[in-house]
Parts: sequence; C-alpha cells; structure tokens
Amino acid sequence: MKKLLRLLVIQLFTAAVVLGAFSNPVHAEVVETDAQLAAEWQAAWEFYKFYECATAPLPLTGRSQVKRDISIDIDAPIEHVFAAYSNVNNHLGLHSFLKRVVTHEDRTEAGTHYIDFTAIEDIPVVAGIPVTSKTHAQQRIHPDGFYYETDSWSLPNVVTHQKIVFEELGDGGTRVTEHLTFEASVLLIDFTVTNGVSSHEETQEGLKEAIESGAL
Repeated sequence: MKKLLRLLVIQLFTAAVVLGAFSNPVHAEVVETDAQLAAEWQAAWEFYKFYECATAPLPLTGRSQVKRDISIDIDAPIEHVFAAYSNVNNHLGLHSFLKRVVTHEDRTEAGTHYIDFTAIEDIPVVAGIPVTSKTHAQQRIHPDGFYYETDSWSLPNVVTHQKIVFEELGDGGTRVTEHLTFEASVLLIDFTVTNGVSSHEETQEGLKEAIESGAL
C-alpha cells in the first residue's frame, strides 16, 4: 500500500508540473513558435519516459490500457503506399481536427528514420468552441521492413503506441494494418479509444482515396 501511495504521489506531482508548464488560456490569436513547441516536446518526452518507468504496472496507478487493430486495403504497390502513408504531413486535411504538424528533428540512424514532431489539433468542445490540443510524438520508420512505429503523449497524460505494418497483396495492392495501444486514466480510456480509433479510421479512408486517385 505504501508503494502504491508513493507511485500515485509521483504521478500526480509530475503531472501537475507538466500541466503547469503546458497550460495556457485558450485564445485564437496565441500561436506558439516552433522553438516553444520543441521545448514542450522535450519536456513531454522526458515526462513520458519517467512516467512509463515510475508507474508501471498500469492498474496500480488508476490507468488502463486498451489495444485495437484496424486494417485497410489500398489498390497501389507497397512501395508507393508506404512512402505516402508514412509521411505524417500527408495526413493534414484528412481529419477535421488536425491543423498543423511541426517537425523538431529528422534524422536517420542505423537504417531507421526518426522524426520528432508535434501535431496541433483544434478540437470543438462546449458550444463548438475549439480547444487547441498538442500531441508530442516520435515516429520511427523502418523502410527495409515496410513498417513504422509512433509513440505519442498529450494532455491529460494520454499515451498512444502505434505500429503500422504494410503487407503486399497478390493482386498488386497493399494491406495496411495499424496496431494501436491506448493508455489513459480509467475515467478517460473509453473516450480516448473511441475517438482515437475513429480518427485513425477516418485518416485511413482519406489516405486510401488520395493514393488510389493519384493525389498522393
């Protein structure tokens, strides 16, 4: 019990620090610079790494983890689908919430392509008033294996792990399967999963249409 209480205190204290650092009044005219977003990304990444180690296993911290798999078949060669699908900038405009993607670092190490970025979303809440949400993420693209992974963190301490796998079909098409893992408070997990899966499905359909039509 003492260990559980200690972990809960760590979680609440650290979350409070991060919330204090990231919380800003919602004003349409406030636009953070890329440097400010990069600093937030770094703080979020450090918090994420600390949190994942300090609070496992999830049930003891009042959090839950849910896994979902979604697939879609695209009538195009695997090389083309992989290049277009794995470019997060191609996701802009395919989901009504996603407004901007800011890349902080783009590098290749030992054949793996790393991209650190922040996705900016405007999410309508009460009376349709938009609230700006920032998702800080790292994408790891493995071109030799035709798959990529993304870890992301956003307030209020919502973590998403993704592994997107591309499979060549016999008819010249490509099957894309997204393995999604959502981690959030037990109070938020249902909302997180429902909205997360819906967003990914909408993006999948948009990418399929864009690739097959030749727009991408």
